[in-house]
Amino acid sequence: MIITDVKTILLTGPCTNDPFLSESRKRRSAAFVEIHTDSQITGIGETYAGYFFPEIIPDIVDFFAPILIGQNPDNIEHLWKRMYHCGNFWCRVGIGSAVLSGIEAALWDIKGKKENLPVYQLLGGAKHQRLLCYATGGPSNYPEENLVRKIEFYLSLGFTAVKVAAGSFTKEKGLMISSDPSEAADFEARKLEFLRKKFGEKMVIMIDGHMGNNDCCVWDLQTAFSVLEAIKEYDVFFFEEPLHYTDISGYAALCKMSDVPVAGGECLTSLCEWQTFVENDCFDIGQPDAAFTGGLNEFMKISSLLNNHNRKIATHSWGAGGAFMQNIHCGFASENTVILEIAPAFGPLHSEIIDDDFFMKDGYVYPPQKPGLGIKLTDEVKNRYRFIPGSGEFNSVPGKILKD
Repeated sequence: MIITDVKTILLTGPCTNDPFLSESRKRRSAAFVEIHTDSQITGIGETYAGYFFPEIIPDIVDFFAPILIGQNPDNIEHLWKRMYHCGNFWCRVGIGSAVLSGIEAALWDIKGKKENLPVYQLLGGAKHQRLLCYATGGPSNYPEENLVRKIEFYLSLGFTAVKVAAGSFTKEKGLMISSDPSEAADFEARKLEFLRKKFGEKMVIMIDGHMGNNDCCVWDLQTAFSVLEAIKEYDVFFFEEPLHYTDISGYAALCKMSDVPVAGGECLTSLCEWQTFVENDCFDIGQPDAAFTGGLNEFMKISSLLNNHNRKIATHSWGAGGAFMQNIHCGFASENTVILEIAPAFGPLHSEIIDDDFFMKDGYVYPPQKPGLGIKLTDEVKNRYRFIPGSGEFNSVPGKILKD
C-alpha cells in the first residue's frame, strides 16, 4: 500500500446542541486530514488546532505532504520522525506539532482499517473494560437556577460526573470572575456548597479555572491556593487550570500545597513540552489531547511519563468528532486513565463524523469496536458544513473580539 495524496478538509458547523454551552459559543471550526492510498482505504484524522486557527492548517499539511506521498503508511513512527525533523525549528512544540496530530491519526486510521482492528488495539490493547466519563460543561451558567438546570440536563443524558467553570457566566455580562483571593475563594466555596446540597455526594464534580483563556483575570499562586483550600471539603475530583501555563513554578508549588488534585495540560503540544511540567510535578492529573499532543504515539509516551511519576490521566477532548474518537482510543490504551472528557449533546461535527462507534451507559464509556478510529467524512458532510473563514475560536482582545 502506498500513499497517493494528502488533503486538508476545513469545516464550520454548530458548536454544540447543548443549550447551556450555546450561550457562550454558537459555532465551531474543525480541520481534518485525509490520507489517500492506492487501495480502497483512506485514513482520517483531526487536529484540534483547527478549532483555533483553521486557516493555517492546509499550508502546514501541504508542507509535510511530500514526505508522505509515495511511502508505505504502515511506517507511522518513521514517517512522523521525518516530518518532525523537517520542521525542527518550528515544530518541536506549538502549531506544527498540533497539526502532526491530525496527520499521524490518519495513518493510524489506515493501519486499523487494514488490520481490521480498533486503533487502541494497535496501541497496546484496552487497559480498561469501561471508563468513567464527565460532561464538559463549559461556563457556570448563572443565576444559580440556570446552573441547576444545566447540571440536571447533563444528568438526564446519563452522566454521573460534570465539570463547570470557575466564576459565573450570564448572557448579559459574560464571564465574571474575581482575582482577589478572598472573593474568589468565597464565591467558589459557595458554589460547591450549593451544588453538594442540591445534588448530593454521589455526583462527581470538577471545576475548570480556564486561567489564561479569559481576559478578565488570571489567578496567581495565592489566589489559586486560597480557592483550592476553600473548596477542599466538597470532594472535588480535580481543579483544572487554576494557573496560567506560563507559571510552571506556581503549578509545582500548588501541587505540593493543596490537597485538591490539580489538573492541566490541554495546551501542551508535544512530549518535550510535557516533560518540563511532569518532571517538575506540576499536575496531579495530566490532560493530554491526542489531537494536539503531536499524535497518538506522543500521547502514549506522555501517558507513560505521567505513569512513571505516579500521575493519572483525564483525557482532554473539545475538538470535533475525529479528536473525540482519537482521545477515546488513547484513553483506553493508557493504563493510568481515570476519566474521559465527553462533549454532552454534541453537535453535527461530532455526530456526523463518529461512525456509530461511541457507546456510553450509566456514566461510563465502553471501548470502540470498529476498525480504525471509527470515524467517517462523507461528501455530504463536506458540502453541508462548508468552512467559514474567521470561525475559529480565540481569546478575545481589543481589536479582535470573538463574537460567536
